[in-house]
Amino acid sequence: MFSKTRQQGVYTVEFAVVGAVFFLFLFAVLEIGRLFFTWNVLTEVSRRGARLATVCNLLADTSDPASIETPIPMSELAVFADYNLLPNLTTNNLRIRYLKDNADDADSHTEIQFVRAEIVNYQHDLLIPFVSLTLNSPTFATTLPRESLGVTRWGYTSCS
Repeated sequence: MFSKTRQQGVYTVEFAVVGAVFFLFLFAVLEIGRLFFTWNVLTEVSRRGARLATVCNLLADTSDPASIETPIPMSELAVFADYNLLPNLTTNNLRIRYLKDNADDADSHTEIQFVRAEIVNYQHDLLIPFVSLTLNSPTFATTLPRESLGVTRWGYTSCS
C-alpha cells in the first residue's frame, strides 16, 4: 500500500500536464478563429479595393488622360488604414490593376474594361504559446467591370 505522504503533489503534477495540453488546445482554437477573421478582412479589402477603383478618379494628372495611377488615399481607404484591423496590412499589400478585355494591363484610360484588386505578400503570425508559425496568405483577388472611373459630367470625383 502507498502511504499518504508518497501521494502528495500528484494532483498538482496531473493538473500541470493536463492543463498545459488544455490551454494549448484552447489557444489554438482561438487562433483559428483569428485566422478566419484575418482571411475575411483580406477578402473584404480586395473587394473594397476593386469597388473603389471602379468608381474613383484614377488620373494622377487630370490634364493627361493617358496616365493611369492608383491614388494613395484610395488605397488607404481600401485597406482600412484608419482602423488598423490587421497588424501587417499596408497599402503595399494591395495591388490594383486596370485591365483590357484580354486581361492585359491597360495602357490608357480608354482601354480599361476591368479592374482587378489583389492582396499580395501578406503574412499572418499565429500567436499560439510555444508554437512559432507564420503563414503566407494566398492571393485574394476581386475583378470587377469598369464603371465611371471617377469621371462624371460635372468633373472628376475624389475618393479621399
